[in-house]
Amino acid sequence: MTMLSARIERLPFSGFHRRMLLVGGLGYSFDAMDAAVIAFVLPVLRTAWHLDSVQIGVLASANFIGFFFGALAAGSLGDLIGRRKVMMWALAVYCVASFISAFVNDWTSFLGLRIVAGLGTGAESVIIAPYLSEFVARRYRGAFTGALAGFFSFGFVAAALLGYLIVPLHPEGWRIVILITATPVLMLLWWRRVLPESPRWLESQGRIAQADAVMDAVEAEVVQRGHALPPVDERDVAAPPPSHSRGSVWKNYATLLSPGHLRITGMTWLMWLSITFSYYAFFTWIPSLLVQSGMTITKSFGYSLVMYLAQVPGYFSAAWFNERIGRQATIAVYMLMGGLSALGMANAHGDAQIMAAGVLLSFFMNGTYAGVYAYTPEVFPTQVRTTGAGMASAVGRIGGITAPILVGFIYPKLGFGGVFGATTTVLLMGAAAVMLLGIPTRGRSLEDIAAGKGA
Repeated sequence: MTMLSARIERLPFSGFHRRMLLVGGLGYSFDAMDAAVIAFVLPVLRTAWHLDSVQIGVLASANFIGFFFGALAAGSLGDLIGRRKVMMWALAVYCVASFISAFVNDWTSFLGLRIVAGLGTGAESVIIAPYLSEFVARRYRGAFTGALAGFFSFGFVAAALLGYLIVPLHPEGWRIVILITATPVLMLLWWRRVLPESPRWLESQGRIAQADAVMDAVEAEVVQRGHALPPVDERDVAAPPPSHSRGSVWKNYATLLSPGHLRITGMTWLMWLSITFSYYAFFTWIPSLLVQSGMTITKSFGYSLVMYLAQVPGYFSAAWFNERIGRQATIAVYMLMGGLSALGMANAHGDAQIMAAGVLLSFFMNGTYAGVYAYTPEVFPTQVRTTGAGMASAVGRIGGITAPILVGFIYPKLGFGGVFGATTTVLLMGAAAVMLLGIPTRGRSLEDIAAGKGA
């Protein structure tokens, strides 16, 4: 590793990291809240604007469309112009578009603004984890990034509360909810003004003096808070300095698809595609399963809220396991248990069984993402880290878009057992790809992973 990465590796977990975790995590919470709250807004708009099923379906997909292009753009730009700059612009785009969408009165304008808001959330969701992981030492990086993804769960719970408690109270309640999801981001935007650029990215661009200045400031804060920094072990500084050659969009894509990186790139695509496809297949069709089974619980606020609440321990338990058994094992186990929970739900009878299976499904499927968000940035070198993460996330969104459509073809022929069986098979394929094609990252610096050392 380089001298700079060795300095990062000696940092204890401190107030600096807690602040970064909070600011980055709140970004994920607002992203999730904005994406989830649209489900509570659509029924109101359908009546108020006299929308047909096609228009409602397109609105429901608007966030995915924006997310796909936002993820690709942010991934590419993050490696070219810096992580922090992309994160700030993404947050601003999302905030402005979401805020304006609360005041429009027609389907076309609302659709366009929701796509733009999706661009912002997609860009931000891709950039936060790679950006923050580059500040964190290897001994707690998996837990840190997994916990960072856990903030998504807070956003989903908040969306459920807003949707049920505010939207029904007033004809314009949907506008109030959208404003609530957009306004706190202004505060977050202010907080992020003080965030530094990634020193690892600066070093990869040959901006050594700026990288050293960032590390000097971080170390000074850590020491000021009472932490003693051990001397850098010169024996650890053995790797040659990273290449300072400037990349380009096409050069970075070519690197990811080159023989040396194609295995890892393909693994991340299969991982993201399988979890996102299965997640949206399950959670899109669960309400239909319950209605088909005649369960009155389908209209129960308690059921929906408990499902959302189960995400919280799902994410944070997986973050803990990231450091105990490794990212690969965590992802594979949670995928497997999510598939078993789905099969159990497909064959459940009675409200209690449905509730238990639904809670387990939410726990394991969302927990898988804590492993995925921690693992994805680690397997790519600094020069193409966000490009690789952006491409993987975008491929995952294809799964989210196509899952409900493909399930619609499977259900009439094979029923819900066939639907959940097919999606569980996809999960197993994803788990196999992670275990067979992936590389171990626990306890290894980002530079050692990129160099293939200690695997």
